[in-house]
Amino acid sequence: MVSAVFHSPLEAAAESVASAPAKSVRAAAPVEAPAKAIHAVAAEPPFDWRGLWFKVLPPILGVALLVGIWGLLTVKSSGSGFPTPAATFDAAIKLFSDPFYSNGPNDQGIGWNVLNSLQRVALGFGLAALVGIPMGFMIGRFAVLENMLSPLISLLRPVSPLAWLPIGLLVFQAANPAAIWTIFICSIWPMIINTAVGVQRVPADYMNVARVLNLSEWRIMTRILLPAVLPYMLTGVRLSVGTAWLVIVAAEMLTGGVGIGFWVWDEWNNLNVKHILVAIFVIGLVGLLLEWMLISVAKRFSYDNV
Repeated sequence: MVSAVFHSPLEAAAESVASAPAKSVRAAAPVEAPAKAIHAVAAEPPFDWRGLWFKVLPPILGVALLVGIWGLLTVKSSGSGFPTPAATFDAAIKLFSDPFYSNGPNDQGIGWNVLNSLQRVALGFGLAALVGIPMGFMIGRFAVLENMLSPLISLLRPVSPLAWLPIGLLVFQAANPAAIWTIFICSIWPMIINTAVGVQRVPADYMNVARVLNLSEWRIMTRILLPAVLPYMLTGVRLSVGTAWLVIVAAEMLTGGVGIGFWVWDEWNNLNVKHILVAIFVIGLVGLLLEWMLISVAKRFSYDNV
């Protein structure tokens, strides 16, 4: 009986090289590449100026278009009292020449007002994250909690954030805690909903493996659910920060104190429209920076970059 002998690809290649004449082996030896070709391969690719201009030029054109339309409208209606772009720019230079002056509790620079507003947003948003993210995990993990709390969330989420401000004033008897409470209650819903949806969309295979391995609930939360839910959770955080920054301006207009919202309302009482326009640009710029920071964090933890 003849037995067939099978060789692996590596063994077959070794036998063919061993059986070949020495001359053929020498002929098959690799030829060294010229040094010029090596340097050509190792050279860095040229800088993509076209891509840079494609990213930078359109935003500049958009801002120029806005300023141009603004300038045309203010030239045609010069008697209305609406400031021109040049007058607003001059007012902005004066404001930012000393943004952190302090002449008393009701007369402080725009820098202190922005920092105070950011402090309130950080406190209210931080408390909302401490409560909302664990609650979202629990709602998404346990169907009983979902059936019990989903009607309440659906009922309270559409309520205007400023409707909660009188409740805060009644409970806390102070303007600053009431503003923080308003930020808390308006920014908690996106984190709860997005986290719960993320937990519910975890593949069933992951949970089956956890049951087979007999993992504890804590290890399921930290080792399986948290990595899978992180993109959903960061989306909720990003939406919550944007909502919180929108609400703080309106809340400070009603509560007073030091803050960018109160500063806008105070400038309106002084009929200083140029400062109001500067504050609008500052509010938009701070909101854009917050959004950009959270998008960067979300991209850092995205599965597309793994």
